[in-house]
Amino acid sequence: MRRVKIYTRFERFWHWAQAVLVILLALTGFDIHFGWGFFDWELGVSLHVILAWAFLILVVFAAFWHFTTGQWKQYLPAGGGMAGAMLRYYLGGIFRNESHPVKKTELSKLNPLQRIAYALLKIILIPALVVTGVLYANYNDLAAASLGVIAQLHAFLAFLMVAFMFGHMYLSTTGRTFWSNYKAMITGWEDVEED
Repeated sequence: MRRVKIYTRFERFWHWAQAVLVILLALTGFDIHFGWGFFDWELGVSLHVILAWAFLILVVFAAFWHFTTGQWKQYLPAGGGMAGAMLRYYLGGIFRNESHPVKKTELSKLNPLQRIAYALLKIILIPALVVTGVLYANYNDLAAASLGVIAQLHAFLAFLMVAFMFGHMYLSTTGRTFWSNYKAMITGWEDVEED
């Protein structure tokens, strides 16, 4: 094993800031949508809008960083049937203590399933949440019937985001040790197998 710097300071900041914003957006958004009563409705809406702007600013900075550093390449699909190997590993091999089919390196931080999941998250789910959120926020310009559909779609997409987050948190425990992936995302350093 050797210790390598896998995650930069910006990646770690972006990851944890995004996590906090998604949790707070879900909390305020579901409170608004379902009337849980954590916040006064107007305060909940105001907080949700402020958090949404913070999230958008973070997304813009992250996109700029990914493109200027070339890190966008981390999300390109990997060939060679490795996605199938990863799926077999997650569905059964992990429980039989089989070795991980993909080795993490400084140049390849994500396994094939992570690449697919994160690409879908960044290309489809987050933009759809943003578009439906903007449409919903500008409800004065929409017909009442359309507003209900947009609100339901936005809430459904938010549920998908929360489901992704829970799946992400669980799969983060499947590293070399229970906490190794979390530790790497805090410190930036990870122990990887020597080639």
